[in-house]
Order: sequence, then structure tokens, then C-alpha cells
Amino acid sequence: MSEEVKKNENYSANNITVLEGLEAVRVRPAMYIGDVNFRGLHHLVYEVVDNSIDEALAGYCDKITVNINEDNSITVEDNGRGIPVDMHEKEHRSALEVVMTVLHAGGKFDKGSYKVSGGLHGVGVSCVNALSDKMLVEVYRDGKAYRQEYSKGHPLYPVKEIGTTDKRGTHVEFHPDPSIFTVTEYDYNTLLDRMRELAYLNKGIDITITDNRPDDKGTMKSDHFYSENGLRDFIAYLDENRESLMPEAIYIEGERNGIPIEIAMQYNNTYNENIHSYVNNINTHEGGTHLSGFRSGLTRTLKAYADKSGLLQKAKVEISGDDFREGLTAIISVKVAEPQFEGQTKTKLGNTEVRSAVDSAVCEMLENYLEEHPNEARTIVDKVILAARARQAARKAREMVQRGNVFSSAGLPGKLTDCQDGDPENCEIYFVEGDSAGGSAKQGRDRRFQAILPLRGKILNVEKAMRHRAFESEEIRNIYTALGVTVGTPEDSQALNLSKLRYHKVIIMTDADVDGAHIDTLMLTFFFRYMPELIENGYVYLATPPLYLVKKGERRIYCWTEEDRLRALEEVGNKGIHVQRYKGLGEMNPEQLWETTMDPENRQLRQVTIENAASADRTFSMLMSDDVPPRRAFIEANATYATIDA
Repeated sequence: MSEEVKKNENYSANNITVLEGLEAVRVRPAMYIGDVNFRGLHHLVYEVVDNSIDEALAGYCDKITVNINEDNSITVEDNGRGIPVDMHEKEHRSALEVVMTVLHAGGKFDKGSYKVSGGLHGVGVSCVNALSDKMLVEVYRDGKAYRQEYSKGHPLYPVKEIGTTDKRGTHVEFHPDPSIFTVTEYDYNTLLDRMRELAYLNKGIDITITDNRPDDKGTMKSDHFYSENGLRDFIAYLDENRESLMPEAIYIEGERNGIPIEIAMQYNNTYNENIHSYVNNINTHEGGTHLSGFRSGLTRTLKAYADKSGLLQKAKVEISGDDFREGLTAIISVKVAEPQFEGQTKTKLGNTEVRSAVDSAVCEMLENYLEEHPNEARTIVDKVILAARARQAARKAREMVQRGNVFSSAGLPGKLTDCQDGDPENCEIYFVEGDSAGGSAKQGRDRRFQAILPLRGKILNVEKAMRHRAFESEEIRNIYTALGVTVGTPEDSQALNLSKLRYHKVIIMTDADVDGAHIDTLMLTFFFRYMPELIENGYVYLATPPLYLVKKGERRIYCWTEEDRLRALEEVGNKGIHVQRYKGLGEMNPEQLWETTMDPENRQLRQVTIENAASADRTFSMLMSDDVPPRRAFIEANATYATIDA
């Protein structure tokens, strides 16, 4: 009997596992929240806050508080109606218990309760309950307070009344299960960015976030957000470090085909397109039909105005859709009752009816704006003409990059030391600061799968350069050619074509000093503005060389942080030791560089991700612009100071 037949005989009904209740969530958590690392941990908070936002969208809540507690548990409280606690007719138990312990149970599925609701996958608070080792919910309704506690998705007792109250709303407290999550410590700034974003997207809601974990000085952080003007305030926040070309943002608000649409847009003196789109408060970073509708409406309306004014004819330049969006910051927010998501990460809106609704709203309201504001209209058209001329120059410069981008040794940059493996999934490239460190990296690498490209000094700051200047830069051309990627697709002339990407790990390796940090920032700015697809697909990493080497006799301990150094000193004792502070990669010989920074078994790579595109956009704008005070304030707030031995 063949092996395959034996396997089939052993496969029977007894092999079929049925998971009851929330067990499926605990067995396969990544299916419900994305992953069990940093992103999934913070997604738990978003799921709970989304319920409060739904109450706000329905008109019953205007205050939300979020607290990170000392034990890294989270408390979210709102002043909405409170989850119903009466007996559920079909489940024969409290509606609160049903909501907290049954997948896909809740008011979101009853359009009489919520016309639209937030949340991307709709996994809901029951998944948060399943993935928490402790959870407590208190409900304040009709002058009474109710409570139920849970552990790993199971109620510890029936819902009970605990007294009277003049409050209303829902109080949720949960502690993520450390047996599920690989990361259990919440990052305040990540949650802060999301709360700020929600306040802008939902004007009139009071949101407070507090970190109850004292810092080194014993102080605790707290921030409060409230926006009266919504997206107009959001635009002002994003463009704070850019010079606006308009006295105020263009604001569009209305409803088309039953779809509420809100848009704010403003032109500035930069050369990048910064459009952020949202559906039901979820950032659709892959775009979708609402973004397509905005682009088509914008292009058609501005083109018609420019033709009518005669300015294009005088300029004698061919205009494309990209030209209308250069230097544009825009936020598109739509509320869709039944959103259909697609794309790699399910953040691309697929509803076809939304495209025409947004297109129509943009055309009508933008046409009125241009007629009523002729000076601003002229400024916009002048900006478009300038962009068109720059695009033509950029196309020629980009073609130079593409022509040199042949995948033979003759077409690769002269300083690139390539690897032997031809499979991009196995290959990685190190962009290394300076020829000295590049030499050590070339000698220390594993030539089978590691390629090295030394960088000559600091690359161009693309935040302040027109696109053709970037493509004319030798260092940037070398980066494109080494990676093997091309620019421009039939759908988007600025998109990156990843089909020819030669390495699936793109690693920036610089010195652990101020200059190294500056080069990191310049490289990340370039990737964010010109190659965001690399970051979105998880291909970009930062190498982490050690800061110290602690030696005592034959013993060597590498230390990546100040805390590591102190632990090492405690471990080996304070006598007869030598502490070396590595200021540059060139101070390490090839063997040390391999052992600490390049060996996949021992190295510490930090993957670059975009948790919040709007926040990242503003941060790069602030760090790389000419406006010094905001940059100084950011550095002072975020710098890490270390005590370094003489």
C-alpha cells in the first residue's frame, strides 16, 4: 500500500477539530488582528476605541478617555449609551456577555443602531477579550452600574449590578495575554498618533490619552485632543512645517448618494504629493475608489479651469494628472455603510459607487471655489505648470536611471559588491556609510547572500529637491540601479515597479553617532517619498551596531544600549576591565562587524514600518525642512542621552 493511501486512511472525521467560542481567536490570533507583535498589540486598543467612536458617530458620545496603566493594561471609557445589559432573547444571557464573548455580535450589524461603524476587520471587542488574560467591563445605564470580568474570553461570573450612578457609558479595562503576544509594552506615541487622528476625523469629540507609567523623572504623560474644524485642523497640523500657497485650506463637505464626504486640501511649496484617505476612520493607505474619485475630479476640474483661463496655452506645456497633485496635501474621509476592502492588507476600498460620489462632490465644490477665489486659482495653475516642466526634466533624468538599470555586472554601480544568490527572497543589500566601513563590510559579509554598496557622504535631501534633481543625483541613481527597480506603471507614473527588485532585505548600516543618524534620516526620507512600496512591503531595515565592547581578560561582551553596558559591568566586575565606545563602523574589524551587525544569528535588525502615514508625513516634513525650531523641539523631546566613560 502506498504511503499516500495510508495517510488518507488515517484522515477521518476524528481529525476534524471544532473550536468553540473564542478558542479560534486564541489559536490563530494573527488571522484576527494581523500579528502578535507590536502592531497587533496596539490593534487591541483601536478595536475598543472604535466602539466608542461608533457611539460618537451615532450622536451619543462626545468624550473618550484612554489610559495606559502601570502594568501595561489599558482602560478605555466613553460617555455613550453603554452596552445593553438586558437579557438577549436568543442567547438567554445578558447582551453584554454576548457582545464580549461571541464573535461578530454587536450593534454594528444592526443598521438601526449604527448607520456606519469604524473598525477595519470588524473583529470587535470579543477578540480583545479572547486575547487578554484579564478583562473588566463596567456599564453605566439608566442610573445603574453593571460589571462583568473575564479571563481569556471566558466570563468569571454573570453580569451583576453593582450600584447606582449618575454616569453613562462603557468602561473597558484589559491586560493583553503575555502567552499570546511577543511584545507586551505599549508605546505611548503610537497610541497618541491614532487618538490625534481620530479627533481630527471626528470633529467635536473630546479625546484624552494618559500614560500612567512614570518616566525616569517620575512624571507621566497626558495629551488632550479636540477639534472644532476637523479636517481643516488636520491639514494645518500636517502642513505646519511647510509654506502654504493659500490663505486657508479648500474644504469640501457634503453627501452624495447617501455617502457622507469630507475633504480638505491645500497646496504648499514642496514637490511631493501627500494625500491621506480614510473610510470610516480607517486609513486606507492602499487607496481605492474614493481616492480614484478624488484624483479624477481634481484633475478634470483644474484642467477645465486652466484651459478656460488661457494660462496653459501661454505656457505651451503638456499637463498630466501628476502635475495637479505636486505640492498638494489632502485628506479624504468618507463614511460607507457597507465598505468592501481589498488589496494586500485589506486597506483598499473597492466600493464602485464611492468613486462617482467623490468625483461629483469634488468637481462641483472645487469649481465653485476656483470661480470665487481667482487669485488662489491662478496660484494653483502656476504651480501645476511649474510641476509639468519639472516632470519633463524628471522624466529625462529618470530615463537615464532606467537605461542604466540592466541586470548584468556591467550595468551595476561600480562600488556595488554583489552577492552570489540570484533569488531576491534570499538576498540582502547593505547601504553602508563610507568607504572604510564599506571595506570592512565587504570582507566580513557572507558573499552568498549579502551585497554591499558604500555611500559617498550624505545623499540628497529629497524633501527640499525637485524630482529631476533627485534623479540627477549619482548616489540616488546608484540606489535605483543596485536595487533593480524601475519607476512608473501604466496606472501611476510615480509608482515603483517591484517585480525586478533584487533584494528583499534593504538594510541601512551607519555609524552610531549624529552623522550616522542624519544619514539614516536622509535615506528613510528618500525611501518614504520615492519608494514607499519598499517600506509597505517590509523590505527596509536599519542595522544596529553595538555601542560598546566590554572586555575583561579573554571575555568580550558587546553592548547595544547603556543598560546593556551597566549589566555587563555588573556581570564582570569593575576591576581590570576595558570599555570601548564604538563611534564608527570603521573601528570594527571585519570579523567583529560580521559577528555583531551582519550575522543573521546574532544581529539586531529593526524593520521600518509605517504605523501612521499622516504622522510619518508630518515628521519627515519637520525633520528635513528649513524650519529649525520644530526640529529642535523634536530632538530635545526624543533624544536619548547616554553616560559615556572617558
